[in-house]
Amino acid sequence: MTRKLLVIFIALILAGCATMAPKYVRPAPPVPGAWPVGPAYKKAAGKPAKAVADIPWKKFFLARNLRNIISLALKNNRDLRLAALNIERSRAQYRIQRSNLFPKIDAFADGNLQGVPRGLSITGHNETAQEYDVGLGLSSYELDLFGRIRSLKNQALNQYFATRQARRSVQISLVAQVASSYLDLAADQERYRLAEETLANQQAYYLLVKSRFEDGIASALDVQQAKTSVEAARFDIAYYMTVAAQDENALNLLAGTPVTTNLLPEKLSGRLAYVKDITPGLPSEALLSRPDILQAEDLLKAANANIGAARAAFFPRITLVSSVGLGSDDLVGLFKPGSFAWKFAPQITVPIFNAGSNRANLKVSETDKKIAVATYEKAIQTAFREVADALAERGTIDEQVAAQQALTNADALSYRLAKARYEEGVDSYLNVLDSQRSLYAARQNLISARLARLMNLVALYKVLGGGAI
Repeated sequence: MTRKLLVIFIALILAGCATMAPKYVRPAPPVPGAWPVGPAYKKAAGKPAKAVADIPWKKFFLARNLRNIISLALKNNRDLRLAALNIERSRAQYRIQRSNLFPKIDAFADGNLQGVPRGLSITGHNETAQEYDVGLGLSSYELDLFGRIRSLKNQALNQYFATRQARRSVQISLVAQVASSYLDLAADQERYRLAEETLANQQAYYLLVKSRFEDGIASALDVQQAKTSVEAARFDIAYYMTVAAQDENALNLLAGTPVTTNLLPEKLSGRLAYVKDITPGLPSEALLSRPDILQAEDLLKAANANIGAARAAFFPRITLVSSVGLGSDDLVGLFKPGSFAWKFAPQITVPIFNAGSNRANLKVSETDKKIAVATYEKAIQTAFREVADALAERGTIDEQVAAQQALTNADALSYRLAKARYEEGVDSYLNVLDSQRSLYAARQNLISARLARLMNLVALYKVLGGGAI
């Protein structure tokens, strides 16, 4: 009889290996099968030999100082540290849920002494009743016949996986933010240097105009116009000094620690951040490896598993309570032969009436899955748009930089000609002033165009799934 009970017990446990959750099917990506095409996009050279997500970030960003700052951020940034702690918390929650699949055995030892007055005693005398127990007990172990606990375990597991993808997403965003802040600082430092150079030139030219005025060659208006150029340059110096300091503060926050001066950029020169010339391939290949999309899919799987737990709530639950040990009414006789004691108390709970709460819970879980599907699809659509935007800018940014460089060269020549004509007395100083302002604005815009080009490379790194950390 005992053997039959054991076989039945094992069969019931094995029956709980399945769940009542619906079979998971990944939703089809709700985006076109190819990237946008048109005048704004470069023609893809072919399929990349290696996925962007598999290329280490150090192969994207080649400036040594920038790589050192990124390394500092990966060690010290508090957002990344918080994401890591969320992983630890989620892992512990999964282990808690998983432990419910196994029996919990506790050791116990009890002693109970009770005084019985003569009026209640069988012998008619005052007595002291004693009871002692030691043993092992199985408390409230639920047989997972319909996969309720296993479904909850799967839900917790996928939520844990989601936190891991969230951490990857934070890492990729952090690397991109550090690179962007570094480039912002480099650009503002170059704008500051340009303002200093402009101030020095304008001060020298102001002295020349003032000298010409004293010699009766220039007018008082020319002197005042030259002075406005000097003051405008002084304003820009103070402004870009403030902006550069704020950029440095932002970089320190991202790094999680003060960045030493020797790591800071002085100007935007060369290719401070470089992303390999890659083609993103098909959207499904490029997008489905992004950690934010993988996170959304893990949460979708968790919602799918929760449906199984909601379905299992409609069926009976069997809970086992048992113990084995020794018992005696005398402490001395606790370990004597004949003191063995055992208890086996299975309990079955069958839902009969709960005012529709089980059905409502099932409806909630099914709706949660629909919400998770919509969230997953929206994440893919958002990612597609981000990549398409980056590719559109990539297709035209080189032409923008080249055009701005040509405009700057033309303005520089116009400025030199205007100065020469003024010094020869052919033109008024107003033409010099206009030419100088046009050249200064063109040089500022050239810095912005070069910054936009580098920022586009950083954006491609991020939206294509980042690089291996």
